[in-house]
Amino acid sequence: MKCEVKKAEGNVSTVMQFVLLRFSDLSNLQGFLSGVFSIIYIIVIIGNSLIIILTSLDPALRKPMYFFLANFSLLEISYVTVTLPRMLVNLWTQDGSISLLECATQMCFFLILGASECFLLAVMAYDRYVAVCNPLHYPLVMNQKMCVQLAVGSWVIGIPVQIGQTATVFSLHFCNCNQINHFFCDIPPIIKLACGDTSVHEMSVYAGTMLFAAIPYMLILAFYSKIISTILKLPAASGQAKAFSTCSSHLLVVVLFFALATVTYLRPKSYHSAGTDKLLSLFYIILTPMFNPMIYSLRNKDVIAALRKLLLKKSTIGRNNLSVHQQMHVLHLILLDPKEK
Repeated sequence: MKCEVKKAEGNVSTVMQFVLLRFSDLSNLQGFLSGVFSIIYIIVIIGNSLIIILTSLDPALRKPMYFFLANFSLLEISYVTVTLPRMLVNLWTQDGSISLLECATQMCFFLILGASECFLLAVMAYDRYVAVCNPLHYPLVMNQKMCVQLAVGSWVIGIPVQIGQTATVFSLHFCNCNQINHFFCDIPPIIKLACGDTSVHEMSVYAGTMLFAAIPYMLILAFYSKIISTILKLPAASGQAKAFSTCSSHLLVVVLFFALATVTYLRPKSYHSAGTDKLLSLFYIILTPMFNPMIYSLRNKDVIAALRKLLLKKSTIGRNNLSVHQQMHVLHLILLDPKEK
C-alpha cells in the first residue's frame, strides 16, 4: 500500500494515515490468529470481571488488598480493550489502515493505562508492606479515604505526562513510509518511521520509562525487601507461609510486567526488531492480563472461598426454583377436575 502523505511547508512530507502490518508474515494464519485472540479477549474480560464482582459482593473481600485488586482487574480490562478489539477488526477485515488521530489516541490511552498500572502495582506493594510490617496500624493507615486517594492517584498520575509524550512522538515527520510493523500504535515502531534525528525523542521515551516504570519498580523492591526481612523474623513457620502466600502472587505479576516493559522501552532503537517487539507486546498486553486472575485466584484462599460461595448460592437458587416449579405442578394436579385426571 502506498504511503498517504500530505505536503507540509518546507517540502517536508507528513503522513496522514498509517497501516498496521499486524502479522502480515503469517498471512495463512490470519483466521486462526483472530480466533485465538478472540478467545483470549473473552477470557480476559470474564476472568477480571469475575474478580471485580467477587470483591464487590463478598463481605469477606471488602478489604484494602481486594479493593486494589478490583481496580487492577478493571485496569487490565481497559488496557487490553485499547489494543485488542482494534487488532481483531483489522484481522477480520484484512485492513490495517488507521488515521493519524486514531493512532495517536490509541497510543495516548495505552501509555496512560500503562503508567497507571505501574503505580497501582506500587500501591499494592505498599498495602502489603503496611499489612505485614505494621499490622497494628494497618486499619488506621489503610482506611477507606486513603485507599480511594491512592487508587484515584494511580489512575490519573500519568495523564498529563503521557499526553505530552504522545504529542512529542507525533510531532515527528513520517516522510518515508506509513507502514507500522506492529499490531498497535506503540512508540518504538512509530519512531522507526520518522526521518531525521530522533535522539531527543528517544531520550524523552527513556525519561518517561524511568519516571513511570523504574521509580515504581524501585519502590516495590524497597517494600518487598522490608516485607521479606520482616517475614523471616517471624517465629512460626506457619506464619511465614501465610505471609508469603499473600505476597507471592503480587510479586510474580510485578516481575512479569516490569521485566517485559523494561526490555521493550529501554532498549536502544538499533536493537529493536519487529518480531521481538510483537512477541514482547503479546506477553505484557494480552497474555499477562489473561493469567493475572488465575495467579491471584488460584493462590488466594479468600478469593477461592468467595467463588465457591457464589457458585453454591447460584446452585441453591436453581434448586429452590425447581422445587417451587414442582410444588406448583402438584398443586395443579390436585386442583384438576377428577374427570380430567
